[in-house]
Amino acid sequence: MFKLAHISDVHLGPLPKLTFRELASKRITGFVNWHRNRRKHLFTNTLEMLLDDIEAQQPDHLAITGDLVNLATGIEIRAAADWLEEVGPPEATSVVPGNHDAYVWGAHDKAMHAWYDYVRGDNQPPAWDSERKIFPYLRVRGQVALVGCSTSIATPPFSASGYFGRRQARETVNMLRAAGEAGLFRVVMIHHPPIRGATPAHKRMIGIRRFAAAISTGGAELVLHGHTHLNTVNWLRGQTGRVPVVGIASASQGPGGKKPRAAYNLFHISGSPSAWRLVCERHSLTADGQSVALENVTTFSE
Repeated sequence: MFKLAHISDVHLGPLPKLTFRELASKRITGFVNWHRNRRKHLFTNTLEMLLDDIEAQQPDHLAITGDLVNLATGIEIRAAADWLEEVGPPEATSVVPGNHDAYVWGAHDKAMHAWYDYVRGDNQPPAWDSERKIFPYLRVRGQVALVGCSTSIATPPFSASGYFGRRQARETVNMLRAAGEAGLFRVVMIHHPPIRGATPAHKRMIGIRRFAAAISTGGAELVLHGHTHLNTVNWLRGQTGRVPVVGIASASQGPGGKKPRAAYNLFHISGSPSAWRLVCERHSLTADGQSVALENVTTFSE
């Protein structure tokens, strides 16, 4: 049995003080949005309760699918690096970036440099190299192959779209095929939901059809994403059957907002190729915001 925990859209707060230069960009829209909306419902203590509950479940690995920060300032990126070290060692924690982690031009590379140990594959060099492509990456943990993809790009104001390109699609297919031939359970991590209509147009993933082709060609058993701050299950066509595509609420969402309260999924993976068993437990913040409790159990395959 392999236990995989999944959280997303951490949005570590509070916002640091910003300079006029930092605000003279797309960050001004995010700054206003944070103070008008997000700060009222995204709480650090909520995230801490969620992480404490995850630790109590003793998962073998933790997947974090993006948006660790809000405006991708240098202070936020460094704080997120410190936070990751507190959450767990790189060997047991895998990260892919979200649109907020690449909020303005240049932020993505700064974040990947700071978080490199958490976003590099098993066969990638131990030192950051800005000339090398990180994504997709492959990590093998027990009977599970974790493939990390990135849709994280800087976008204009009032846009939160992502991009999945041809090169990444080709390499993802190759990784998935190799992992399948090795008899591994394949989990693909990505920030934007690879499902048409899952988000408004300005928040969509560009390359949805390309990603779907990669899954159907390379094969996978599970896709994890964030971005929507919703608890969702969709499906993509795989090589031999349907592949569950599972989203999760923001890990910092407190009670009383329009979005679901903070939650994490705990996947129980067992079995063997052609006979995998996948069970998902969703643990959510309670309505009073005082604890985390098991909310739902779904069996995807057995």
